[in-house]
Amino acid sequence: MKTNLLRKSCARYRAPQEAQAKGIYPYYKPIESEQSTVVKIDGRDVLMFGSNSYLGLSNDPRLKEAAIEAIKKYGTSCSGSRFLNGTLDIHVALEEKLAKLVGKEQAVCFSTGFQVNLGVVSALCGRNDYLLLDSLDHASIIEGSRLSFGKVWKFNHNDMDNLEAKLKLCNPEAVKLIVTDGIFSMEGDIVPLPRMVELAEQYNADIMVDDAHALGVLGHQGRGTADHFGLTDKVDLIMGTFSKSFGSLGGFIASDFDTINYLKHNARSLIFSASMPPANVASVSKAIDIMLSEPERIQHLWDLSNYARKQFQDRGFDTGNSETPIIPLFVRSSEKAFWLCNRLLEDGVFVTPVIAPAVPENDVLIRFALMATHTFEQVDIAVEKITKAFKEVGVI
Repeated sequence: MKTNLLRKSCARYRAPQEAQAKGIYPYYKPIESEQSTVVKIDGRDVLMFGSNSYLGLSNDPRLKEAAIEAIKKYGTSCSGSRFLNGTLDIHVALEEKLAKLVGKEQAVCFSTGFQVNLGVVSALCGRNDYLLLDSLDHASIIEGSRLSFGKVWKFNHNDMDNLEAKLKLCNPEAVKLIVTDGIFSMEGDIVPLPRMVELAEQYNADIMVDDAHALGVLGHQGRGTADHFGLTDKVDLIMGTFSKSFGSLGGFIASDFDTINYLKHNARSLIFSASMPPANVASVSKAIDIMLSEPERIQHLWDLSNYARKQFQDRGFDTGNSETPIIPLFVRSSEKAFWLCNRLLEDGVFVTPVIAPAVPENDVLIRFALMATHTFEQVDIAVEKITKAFKEVGVI
């Protein structure tokens, strides 16, 4: 008789039920409105400070109209992979626009940002090659490395001395790919790219930068981390997603012709996945046009970010090494972080908890993220309510 061993194994996982029993479970909150600075939850208006829509374009009417027009012309799905029947002329046009945006020869789009890292990182290194990852790289990079045949070594977060120590151990004749976030998605700090480039040149390594959280935020007109440091020609691969600043869904990798050609025929998450739907392609293209033509969006985002960070720091919050619109508010306790998020939601502020394994056990935090469409008044309201809640739980 079948004993349902799989079900029994899954049933031993009780963490969500335990948090629910305590009334502090913070996840899967249904939102009943568009992703704006104010969202509706349980029929109430709530200030949104948990979104990745850095340029505030997720509900922009111009993106909506572009998506609608694409559906009218191309339908709702390509019904196949890019490799076979799923390449549209608008895919090709978007890839040309993206390559120009980040200063590379070519680009190719995947259906999600996660699939980009999964496919690219797993495909590029062979059995005698090396992947060198920052210890706080995004989970998609980690998963891609697990599928790679290469040797995987992690270096301490943004620690270039530790990276050099790893590079010294590599076979000089082997491929050595350093993979790093541009802006780290939970801590809000920036990779020290100039020193990384020096090491890559010294040890004959290549660099891939994940700019998921940097496009639309860093660089001239939001062109990303490499542009921010003036090192576009020194970075070999630039990855980006469309679900943050560009208000849609999907992702891309940009590089030289030979590398993109190889990935188009070897990255399994590209070849064996259905392609980006027409609506997403069109809305991303429109978002790039808006970003390039409205630089005041990025400036306002930075003004808000610097203002909010100072407000938190003046009140005694630990904001770590954040330099960007992602502001971590360190709590150091998962249970307190859960309680805070639920307490703040009751008080009309949506923020998100970040716990292990997304961060180390002792670095649990509340993630406060800004959009270019927020106002200073909304920031003031949120800071006051968050300060009150943090004092209630004894964090500050």
